[in-house]
This record gives sequence, C-alpha cells and structure tokens, in this order.
Amino acid sequence: MANFNEHSLEMSIMELFQDEGYIYLNGEQIHRERSEVLLIDDLRKYLLDRYAADGLTPSEVDSIILRLRSISGTIYEANKAVCKMICDGFIFNREDHTKKDIYIELIDFDEPEKNVFKIVNQFEIEGINNQLRIPDGIVFINGIPVVVLEFKSAVKENTTIMDAYTQLTVRYRRDIPELFKYNAFIVISDGANNKYGSFFSPYDFFYAWRKIEADDKELDGINSLVTMVSGLFRKERLLAVIKDFVYFPDSSDKDLKIVCRYPQYFAAVKLFENIKAHLRPEGDGKGGTYFGATGCGKSYTMLFLTRMLMKSTFFHSPTILIITDRTDLDDQLSKQFVASKKYIGDETVVSIDSREKLRQELQGRTSGGVYMTTIQKFTEDLELLTDRANVICISDEAHRSQINLDQKVKVTAEGVERSYGFAKYLHDSLPNATYVGFTGTPVDGTIEVFGPVVDAYTMTEAVKDGITVNLVYDGRAARVTLDQAKVREIEDYYDRCAVEGANEHQIEESQKAVAHIDAIIGDPDRLHAVAEDFINHYETRVAEGATVAGKAMFVCSNRKIAYAFYQIIVGMRPEWAEKKVCPDGVQLTEKEKKELKPIEKIKLIMTRNKDDEPELYEMLGTKDDRKEFDRQFKNVKSNFKIAIVVDMWLTGFDVPALDTIYIDKPIQQHSLIQTISRVNRVYTGKDKGLIVDYIGIKKNMNLALKKYTNFESDEFEGVEQSITIVKDQLDVLAQMFHNFNSTDYFNGSPKEQLACLNRAVEYVQLTEDLETRFMAAVKRMKQAFNLCSSSEAISDKEKDYLHFYCAVRSILFKLTKGDAPDISQMNARVRELLEGAIQSDGIEELFETGKHISVDIFSDEYLDKINAIQLPNTKIKVLQRLLSQAIDEYKKVNRIMGMEFSDRLKRVVDEYNNRRRDEAFANEVLDDVAEQLAKLLEELKKEKDSFKGMGIDYEEKAFYDILKAVAKKYEFEYPDDKMIELSKRIKIIVDDKAKYTDWSTRDDIKANLQVDLILLLDEFDYPP
Repeated sequence: MANFNEHSLEMSIMELFQDEGYIYLNGEQIHRERSEVLLIDDLRKYLLDRYAADGLTPSEVDSIILRLRSISGTIYEANKAVCKMICDGFIFNREDHTKKDIYIELIDFDEPEKNVFKIVNQFEIEGINNQLRIPDGIVFINGIPVVVLEFKSAVKENTTIMDAYTQLTVRYRRDIPELFKYNAFIVISDGANNKYGSFFSPYDFFYAWRKIEADDKELDGINSLVTMVSGLFRKERLLAVIKDFVYFPDSSDKDLKIVCRYPQYFAAVKLFENIKAHLRPEGDGKGGTYFGATGCGKSYTMLFLTRMLMKSTFFHSPTILIITDRTDLDDQLSKQFVASKKYIGDETVVSIDSREKLRQELQGRTSGGVYMTTIQKFTEDLELLTDRANVICISDEAHRSQINLDQKVKVTAEGVERSYGFAKYLHDSLPNATYVGFTGTPVDGTIEVFGPVVDAYTMTEAVKDGITVNLVYDGRAARVTLDQAKVREIEDYYDRCAVEGANEHQIEESQKAVAHIDAIIGDPDRLHAVAEDFINHYETRVAEGATVAGKAMFVCSNRKIAYAFYQIIVGMRPEWAEKKVCPDGVQLTEKEKKELKPIEKIKLIMTRNKDDEPELYEMLGTKDDRKEFDRQFKNVKSNFKIAIVVDMWLTGFDVPALDTIYIDKPIQQHSLIQTISRVNRVYTGKDKGLIVDYIGIKKNMNLALKKYTNFESDEFEGVEQSITIVKDQLDVLAQMFHNFNSTDYFNGSPKEQLACLNRAVEYVQLTEDLETRFMAAVKRMKQAFNLCSSSEAISDKEKDYLHFYCAVRSILFKLTKGDAPDISQMNARVRELLEGAIQSDGIEELFETGKHISVDIFSDEYLDKINAIQLPNTKIKVLQRLLSQAIDEYKKVNRIMGMEFSDRLKRVVDEYNNRRRDEAFANEVLDDVAEQLAKLLEELKKEKDSFKGMGIDYEEKAFYDILKAVAKKYEFEYPDDKMIELSKRIKIIVDDKAKYTDWSTRDDIKANLQVDLILLLDEFDYPP
C-alpha cells in the first residue's frame, strides 16, 4: 500500500472541501505576483456584482481593495482592523459626491451562495527577504484568505500537529505576515488529530470541532476531520463563525483574540433561536436555560449571544440586562463586557451599582444598552423598572438564591422586614422582558423561571474536549478527625442539610446544627492536625515538582475558623508571612518587576467586618487591596501561593495554574461543583486538578457529579488509582533495567552519579522499541505521581527509583526533541544532577538552539565537541538531529545535492534503527553509524561552502550541479569554467521568469523560458 503522507492527507482534505461546494484549485493555476496574498480578480468580481445596482465603478473597487491592503500596524492590530471591516462592514464615500455613500460588506453574510468559496493548496507566497513559503491549504472567500491550514502526516511518529502549529505561528508569522492580516483562524491537522484556533492563541487553546449538528454525538480521530470540515466549514456556518464568533477586546496588551469552541457556538445559536420563539409579547418570556460545565467559557458564550442579539435586525437593538449572584463574578464579567463595546456594537455597556441608577438608565431609552448588576442590587425594591418588551435579561449562575418565589419574613427591632425570591423581583420589575439563565449547576426551579434547558455541556464532555482537566480526589479526613463519632456527626449533618431539595429556609432552620458542626471542625486540636497535614502535603508536592506553580487554595468553614487556621499555619511557618516580590531563585523580566508587588506567601481572603479585631481588619485590606491580591494570585511568579478562603473566590475566579484545592468545609451539592472546579482549568504542564478533602465530602461530591454530568459519571477518580499506576510502572521499568547496574546513582559520588545517568541514557537506546516503551512508561508514572506524591503508600526507595527514571527520560527527551519541558517539574535535587549530566556531554549549545540551527554548528570547535562524546547512542541522536535540520535547509537551495545527502542520511539511520538486541552486534553497528554520520556532516559542510572557491553564489551552484549531473548521466565531457559561467547566466534567465507565481503552469512563460535556455545552451556549446 502507498504511504499515507502529508500530500495524501492534503488531497483528502481538498476532496472534503469540494463535497461542501468549495472550488478546489492548485496554487500553480492562479496567475498572480508571488507577494500578493489576495485573489484580486475574485474580490473585484464579487464587489462589482454585489453593488452593481449602486453603480459601483471599477476605480471605486480599486479604492476599496487599496483601503483593505493599506491597513498596517503590528500583525495583531492589522488583523483586528481587517476582521472588523469584514465582520461589521464599512461606509464607502463615492467618487461622485452627488451619489450617496454605500455600506460595503466584503462578504455577503445573508446569502452565502453569493460568495465565492475556494480551497487552494500549494499557494506559493514570497514574503520578507524574498523568503518563499507554501502553506498546505488556504480557504478564500471572495479572494480573502480567511483560514490557513497546515498538515502533518499521522503515520510519521516524529511529526505532530504541534509542529504544524509552530510552523504557522513562528515560521510563517516571521516570513509571510501579510497572509495573517486577513486571517479569521488557523487549522492544524494530521488526519487523526484536527484542531483550530486563533493565530495568536497558545497551542493549549486549540480544539477539535467534534460535532456536525448540535445533537450529534462527539467524534474523535479521523472522524473528527469530517466533523470539522462538515461542521465548521459548511458555507453558512463558516460565515456565522466569522461574523459573530471571533472576538477581539477593544484594547489588549496580550494580543487577545478568541475563536469560539463548538459548544459555545451551538449554545449561543440555540439560545438566540429560543429567545426569538419566546419573545414577549407573543411568547411567554422564557428564553431558556443553558447548562454549561464550570470552566467551559460561559462568559464568552454570553458575549457571543449579546453580539448576535445586538446585531440582529429581528430584535431591533434590544436592551440587555446581565445579573450575577456575586460581586466578584460581577466585577469579572463587567470588566470583560465593558472592554467589548466595539465587538458588541453598542457604546453603552455599563456596570450598575444601584437599582435607582438602573431605573434612570432604562427610563431614558427605548432601545440598546447593556447593563450589568448583581442580584443583591437588583433586589433592593419591587418597583417597576420598565415595561418595554425589547428587554432581554440574562442571569449568570441562576441558583436557588435567584429563582425562588417565596416570601421571607424577618422580625427586627425596627419592625417586620419582607424579602422575596428572585423570580418575583424579575416579574414585578421587568414584566415584559424575556429571561435567559446560564448555570453550571441547574437546580429545580431554574426551569420555572427561564424555561427548559436549551443546550447542555457537561463536565465529562469538557474534559474529553480538553477544555477542562480531570479532577482527582484525595480523602484525608481520617488523618485529622480521629474521633469516629465526630466523623459520623458530620455525615448526619450532610444528610439533613445538603440533600437534594434543601433550600435557604431549611438551611436557616438548621443554624443550631451548623453551629454544632463548626464546633467540631474548629476544635483547636483538630485544626492543628489539619495544619500539620496540610503543610506536609503542600511542601512535599512543591519539593517533588508535582504542582505547576505551587498555587493552592484552602477552603475553611467560617471566618473565625479561617483566621484561627491562618494563625496556626503562620505559627508553624513564620517565613510564609514575610513579604517578598517572588520566591527565591525566580528570574523576573523588567515588565514583571513592575507588575509584581511584595506580598506574603499565604493570605487570608475575606471581606472586612466592622467587628473584626484590629490585626485581622488590617490584614484583610480594602476592596482595592483585594483586587491587588487577585492580580498577584493569578501571576505564576508572584510570591503569593496559598489562599485561605471561606466564600470569596469560590465562583467565577479563574487561576489556570491553580492545581490543588483543600476543602475543610461542608458544602452543598450545587456549590460543591463550583468550588472544586477552581482547579479544572487547562494550563501547560497541568495534567489533572487535585481535591484534598479534610471533612468527608466524597459521598456528596459523587452525588453532585452524577447530577451535573447527566449521569455520565458515577464517581470522581481517587488518588488510589494514581498510586496503583505509579507502582505498576515502577515494576515495568525495573524489568526494563534488569540488566543495568544503577548502584552508582544511589550510592556513588556526584561524579559517579552523573556517569551512571549518562550510561542509563545510553542503555535505554539499545533498541528503538526499548526507548519508546521507556519514554511512555516514565511519562505515565510521573503524571500519576504528581497526584499522589504525598502518599505514604509510596516508599522512599520507590521515590528514589522514580527520580532516577525521570532524570534519564529528561536527558533523552532533550537529546531527541531539543527541549525538556518536564525538567522544571521534577524533584529539586535530581534537577541539579540532571543539569550537570546534560552539560557533562559537552553539547549543551545544541539543546539551546532548539529547532533553529545556530550558525556555528559547522565550526571545527563544534564538530570537535560532538566527536568528543563518548556514548555512541547519544552521539548518534545529536548528529541525526543536526544533519536532518541542515539538509532540510540545504534542499531549499540545492535540491539535487540536498536529495543526495537526504538519501545517504536515511540509509545510515535505517541501519541504526534496525540494530538488534544482541549487545555485541549493536555496539559494532553503533560505532560504525556514529562514524558515518560524523563523516556525512563533515562532507555536508564542505559541500555547502564549495561555491566559494568557484566564484559563484549559493544558488548558481545549484544550477551548476544540475548541469554536472546531466553531463554525468549522458556521459559527455564539458569544460568546468564554461559550466560555471553558464550556471550564472541560467540564474539570470530563471530569476526573470520566476517573478510570476504561476510561471510553472503558464505555457507561454514556459515556452519563453525554454527558448531562452535553448539559445543560451547553444551559445555555450552545451550538448542539447
């Protein structure tokens, strides 16, 4: 069977696009200058056809195209400006001032078939410094390159879609930035893994589009290629995504650009249609409930929906009111919305701090405006706010506090106070509005107010999509509550108060029970035991590199207990209360030095209370101080690592690097999912989030999990599974190392330890199969160990072996990949050893260069360093990486000689990969292979420089090699000096013809070139 390589993948994707009605072209068929990235003829024809009735003239079309081309600035600024022109259209002033201005749309979003959709491969682009680049695929709409695709072969083990991502965002960004000025998003694929994302986003924020229709089952692997093309690139859907689902904030210092994920698209579209159907006065005003897992990007879904509502002609610019149930949520959402006025399409986007202010705002307008407030401010009275019907009220986190209709009566010294449930305030204040509910934890009653669940996206789906990470449970209650009777009392409390159906009133009635439980939890002896266990657990995780940034959150039962716990911790670790800008040994950039402030390692995060004792009052700070604490905790380099909280920061507070939450508080089911979801955000190097339970919430957690995953999951993964994986993988690795003597590593001097590590690296490269199995086993073991590093079930001896295997893997990883991302997450003592081992090989510069070759790799000094490497496998890996990079670069200029070197390298590498398990034979092969590779590198160096002594340049040497190859093939003699002169003249002719990108497919240009070359060869008496 023929190889399924990148070209086969490319052609199969072209076919999928043709099935969607796209016109397929090979770039060589398009007549254009190579530096032009627009298909000018397509854009010109579209504009003339679309605005024919307005009498748009050809010169006016040229002005529009010039306006588009002239947009400049950084690549981010230019892309933002172009996307705005494409999505929102613009006013064009006519050449003839007697004619009225035209509103120009570069894409017809209302009638998809009026646009020209093309998929083009092999589209050669000349960029900066005449660099030629050929993206694998480009989607053009009306001649505008809106999507760029890059493919890697799924059957090649050494290439991944990460390579495709790097090629687009590093190499192409550097060499052909003009192409990305027009870009909506990019796609990376190897056939089995298919992801898309914003050109400015980190790789971790690229996702698959796993459904064609909203109610389909998600698909993976090769099927996800079909779902992406049919689901995302269907003509009307691609237009919808480009128009409303590509978000830029009004200003950003981080080049922020968000492209929707498929759950956000389906949720916003379904809610939009549902609001239409239920809009008052014809409908019942129940716009629907969206149930989305915590961490799945609900705030962006709200933004997408808000833009759709504002831009829709059906709604005639509605007024949108967004209500959250907590001040910290309101701050976060308000910040995001207020910074998105241009995207939303309304200049009035305001955070409201009182109900009276809201009434004034609403009474003064008949349409438009986006207002954000909290449930507390919204429920200050029951007076009418407005009776308009074009008001849409979006409630964020529509929990029980927001939806009950009951009246509560409270007798105070001043008299009787009455308060009502949220639904009553809504109905009385905005009687004709339409209501929409967003929640991560729907409860009974949500549906009564907002209508049925229109769309749902569960925790399980979010983990599968890589939008959140999985959570692992570590129960440590038994260590700190020694009296079993007390443990049972806590469980009874749960059964009484936190069962399904419990609400505010039942909870109020159980104040006595709460007080009793708090007495158990707050017992000083118990708190000391919790503090000791917490410090041990936390410090072990940090020492073992099991946490990505050392960020942890500790949830206490109430303010009094939180303060007592804080004092105990600081008593045991006084240095944690010292203010520092960052932990010792952390390097800061100039920008970071300005952003970071001196702060303690551990802080208590609560609002101030007028009855607080002075020390506590001072420590908690003002509202502005808390905003600063928030900023510092989110910064991975800040000294602030541990936050002790009660209620604050448990909802809507995102810290992607936070990977451990300690819980010592009885929490109800709907709040529990919110709380533990603080550690489910995706972050580089973070495999899973860890929940450490000091109170016995497992049963309640599993009940909540079933309920909020539509019964897809029964229970949380326990830390016991991680312990089993670590032990299993240690057994597997011990068998692999059965014939290796590692005594020096465990008992030798530092120098002997280094030598042993390097021998171990050599040992696992004995066969390719052994190397692959070793790398996979260690990776799996370390990921599992990160979750159970504090467990006593893993002995010190087992930990020692684990560190040994991790060190070997990191050196080997660095040898083959050029970087070792897992080094930072490693036991500190082993990390020092490892750095020594890498340097002791004398090839540390190689690791620094990563994928780009440093100019001096052909220097004698560098070649001597490589030759000095004693370990043959290590030496071979280094040479192989250098050679393949160098040959790839050389091929771009001199294909004939490049191919010859490529073939030679392949033969040598095949010989190496086929080495047998027989050690004596393997060693013989190794020495031979290392020698051959070193020789090949030496020869490549000579070949690259050979043009210098010939009086010609690098490219002319390529033509010289072709002439020489032809003479050799047909066995004729030709003087060398004439061949050199002839190669110079050929280059002049070819340069002249290659100005046009389609020269190789244009018969007239090819005929001209042929005639010129025949005349030139004849002039030089070169045999025809």
